[in-house]
Amino acid sequence: MNSIISIIRGLINDILIFFSMFVIGIIGLPFSIISKQWAYKFIKIYCLSCFLILRLVSNIKVECRGKIPTNDVLICSKHMSFLDILMLAYFLPRFSFVMKKEIVFTPIIGIYALRVGCVPVNRGARSKALNKMVSDYDHSSDEIDNQQVVIYPQGTRVLPNQSKDYKIGAGVLYNKFNLPCHLVATNTGIFWPKGSWIRKPGTAIIDFFEVIQPGMPIDDFMQKIEKDIENRSNYLMKG
Repeated sequence: MNSIISIIRGLINDILIFFSMFVIGIIGLPFSIISKQWAYKFIKIYCLSCFLILRLVSNIKVECRGKIPTNDVLICSKHMSFLDILMLAYFLPRFSFVMKKEIVFTPIIGIYALRVGCVPVNRGARSKALNKMVSDYDHSSDEIDNQQVVIYPQGTRVLPNQSKDYKIGAGVLYNKFNLPCHLVATNTGIFWPKGSWIRKPGTAIIDFFEVIQPGMPIDDFMQKIEKDIENRSNYLMKG
């Protein structure tokens, strides 16, 4: 019975969240085309509406821990749910996600993502994708002002306790940017797991728990972020 109620909540959540995306996205589109700052504002309004929906329908609260960066940084984050995207987009002042290419063709989301400078990557192209990703950020570097570049090292959402290798793209950007890298852990997959209608009540957390200064060898960097992000995320999931 509880699982049925949870699924019903999930259906209601998704209907309201996608309806909210359509309404807010359409209203904000003219303003966002004129100004990138307005694009950020409407994205954050949408994120806030999602948090309200989740709180009212499924009793899912959101919490951000740690010191939120406001300057030019790289962010490597655990990715378990659409919810952690919403949370990073809401709490970071000027985010830019490294995202899979398919999102560009998603109604509303694709337009806003490109408008704020998110970079699409063809995940199947490997070295070619890495080169294009670096090139795209090189071309946009003149426009970057206190921007937080977010990359998900595993490249996709993962279920709680699922094992998936960390990809070298995070290390390439770390080496290229020569910026501090903030590590982010999360437990969002418990409450909004990928590929499931189930929504469980509780507190979804993103945790800015560690900063790695520039200059670390890429291999050491990759080993460290995988160990630290996984350990911290597992800790959050245990409650």
